[in-house]
Amino acid sequence: MYDWANSAFATTIMAAVLPTFYASVAASHLPGNVASAYWGYTSSLALLIAAFLNPVLGAMADHSGSKKKYLAFFTALGIVFTVLLFTVREGAWLLCSALYLVAEIGFSGAIVFYDSLLPHVAKPEDMDQVSTKGYALGYLGGGLLLAINLGMIMSPATFFLPSTDVAVRLSFVSVGLWWAIFSAPLFRRVAEPPAAPIAGEPANPVRAGFARLQHTLKDIRRYRELSKFLVAFWIYNDGIGTIIKMATIYGSEIGIGQTDLIGALLLTQFVGIPFSLAFGQLAKRLGRKPSIYLALGVYTLISIGGYFMSEAWHFWVLAGMVGLVQGGSQALSRSMYGAMAPKAKTGEFFGFYDMSSKFAGIVGPLVFGLVGQLTGSSRLSIVSIVIFFIVGGLLLTTVNEQDGIRVAQEENAAALLQS
Repeated sequence: MYDWANSAFATTIMAAVLPTFYASVAASHLPGNVASAYWGYTSSLALLIAAFLNPVLGAMADHSGSKKKYLAFFTALGIVFTVLLFTVREGAWLLCSALYLVAEIGFSGAIVFYDSLLPHVAKPEDMDQVSTKGYALGYLGGGLLLAINLGMIMSPATFFLPSTDVAVRLSFVSVGLWWAIFSAPLFRRVAEPPAAPIAGEPANPVRAGFARLQHTLKDIRRYRELSKFLVAFWIYNDGIGTIIKMATIYGSEIGIGQTDLIGALLLTQFVGIPFSLAFGQLAKRLGRKPSIYLALGVYTLISIGGYFMSEAWHFWVLAGMVGLVQGGSQALSRSMYGAMAPKAKTGEFFGFYDMSSKFAGIVGPLVFGLVGQLTGSSRLSIVSIVIFFIVGGLLLTTVNEQDGIRVAQEENAAALLQS
């Protein structure tokens, strides 16, 4: 249920409502380009802080056997600061930036420890199905609350609310409550994985975290297949992240209205529900890597299709295609990585995974912008993203998944002998 719970933050706060609220209310007295820049700086700063903190925090959680405790802390942090967005008044862009910054760090930090539980709660043969079911529930939960919130904002009187402003503010509170209520089953029902201390490491968890990180980086050759996968994932996920981040901007630029843009976002959410589950079954038949190749092929078609897009219905079709593969590609990437991560180091390794996810979508938008500036055509910008899917897919072909799993199993066996 945690995917169901925290996806409300991704849809309502990150994607749909807060960015508009920031520009039109919190930073209403600033020029449009300045408001957009401040929003971008806030998002980037949150990304960078989380990216560099999470591997160390993950290693600390492995050392102390505190994955659930860290998950609870970051979840609470995200919830509290999301609810506090209700207090932001017109012109209070600095307060809004600060609250969102901390809420995003809470959201991102919690994901690391949530993902690190996957190898502990699912058998190796069930990991794909568990991961894809999680993404499907995330699409359903995030899409459902977003639909309710958009209904509140577009027709506040129907929900007995006095104004759109109140509806927007209450949508922030609803995300916090949704996140808190539906996170509870995880904390009640999932056991804390045991601590996995390494002989000779410092007793202090902070020092132990840095020591583990240093040891892993020195011993990176042992995790050759996992490392190759992480690089491939970073590249193709950069392409995926760029499409998601730039879609509405590109759509607006070629004349697609706000209603169609938001409606297409909801379509992506709800198409993603059954097709996330379908990718779990596809992985059973074809394997993880061929299923990911299929998803990257569809993303390539989406990028090419974006070049020819001129009508609103074209945008809806492409949004539906994103829904076909987005959840499946992300879920199978997570389960493939989890299968190659030693159980005693899942917190640390998923910290690296999260770092890779955070940096995905940095180079892609840069390429998108540079191509647009150099050629004067945003259509060529969207086509340029194809290179990320091609290069990422080619690097994925070099990953020997079975060798990576074997290394993880050897470490798991060694850890059992030491315990």
